[in-house]
Amino acid sequence: MAQAVSQTSYENRQSSTAFGELEPVQKPFVWLGVLISALLFITIVQVTTWTQGVLFIIGLAFGLALLYARFGFTSAFRRLISVGNVQGLQAHMLMLAVATTLFAIILATGFSFTGVAPQGYVFPAGLSVVAGSFMFGIGMQMGSGCASGTLYTVGGGKSSMVITLLGFIGGSVLGAYHIGFWRDLPSLPAISLAESTGLGYFGGWVLQILIFLGIYGATVKFARKKNPPQMKPLTTTSGWKKLWRGAWPLLVAAVILGILNAITLSVRGNPWGITSAFALWGSKFLQIFGVDVASWTYWQGGTEALNKTVLADSTSVMNFGIILGAFIAASFQGNFKPGKIKPGVAAASIIGGGLMGYGARLAFGCNIGAYFGGIASFSLHGWVWMIMALAGTYLALFIRPLFGLKNPSPKDSMC
Repeated sequence: MAQAVSQTSYENRQSSTAFGELEPVQKPFVWLGVLISALLFITIVQVTTWTQGVLFIIGLAFGLALLYARFGFTSAFRRLISVGNVQGLQAHMLMLAVATTLFAIILATGFSFTGVAPQGYVFPAGLSVVAGSFMFGIGMQMGSGCASGTLYTVGGGKSSMVITLLGFIGGSVLGAYHIGFWRDLPSLPAISLAESTGLGYFGGWVLQILIFLGIYGATVKFARKKNPPQMKPLTTTSGWKKLWRGAWPLLVAAVILGILNAITLSVRGNPWGITSAFALWGSKFLQIFGVDVASWTYWQGGTEALNKTVLADSTSVMNFGIILGAFIAASFQGNFKPGKIKPGVAAASIIGGGLMGYGARLAFGCNIGAYFGGIASFSLHGWVWMIMALAGTYLALFIRPLFGLKNPSPKDSMC
């Protein structure tokens, strides 16, 4: 009887949104965000190409979806490890299933909107990935945001995330400087679960869908048994206003993110990424002071990006779009309200950002490029990243309280 009550309680609290009173629209901020976005789009197209302009618009869409759903990778891992909440991980599995399906079609057929041959993120799974993703797992819990989370919360007005972003850029530059050492460590070759196994993209798709279903099914059983506190529902409204005023359901955002990543692959020829831009921004900054970053191993594959405007870098323009899209969404919701930063939070933010930046360079990407893009591209290194980032999250739960950061508790009604 108690088990039945527990299961019913769990199933009745699954909604990620709830009707409620919304804050007034911050119209000046909305118009400011729209104006800056329009001007930046025009500048990007004039200085570079229409393709870059399209990628900027895709970035805006990513920012809107991330903020409206408060779609988290950091919080999903933290809730899973600390109290057994599986809602975030379940959303990840849906997102990955959608992206994997579309990626399989695109990569198998070579489909492209721009004529650029699509290539997934398939990289070696070595000690650098193991170490880098473990560092990233610690860092994202210390910095209270992953790569995508840092960008959209900066746009959403969370003051401490500006510090996390600065640490992220610094760590990315340091990781780029040290990359030669890490890439010389033992490693497996780049392994694609589609091409390297002989399964092909259809066989690889079947394999990964089975894995996603297995993980999803395991989380359902786990949650029914553990009955963890659920995510606090986000306030939303009804009708068409929900599109720009209220919160979006988590699973809806998961589908949208999967589709947007596939569109990105078909436009620029690579999946969505974030952190390579941080290494570029930091390296270009050091160049101003005469540092010969072009001699670093990281830049030996090509220094063109160092000599061009950042608007020519597709990852950079998408990052700008994410920040602005989140700013517009937060303003529509009336939630753009930067606040004070506590010293402990500031320290954790800079340390966490640094660990994420450094770890992302070692692991061939972050939660987006390595985890999301890697797994959707059928890369073994994406699965290694997921496991090690979860391990890093586990360790970080013991460190966070030292900086005044709270972890979810089994006694919470919501987390």
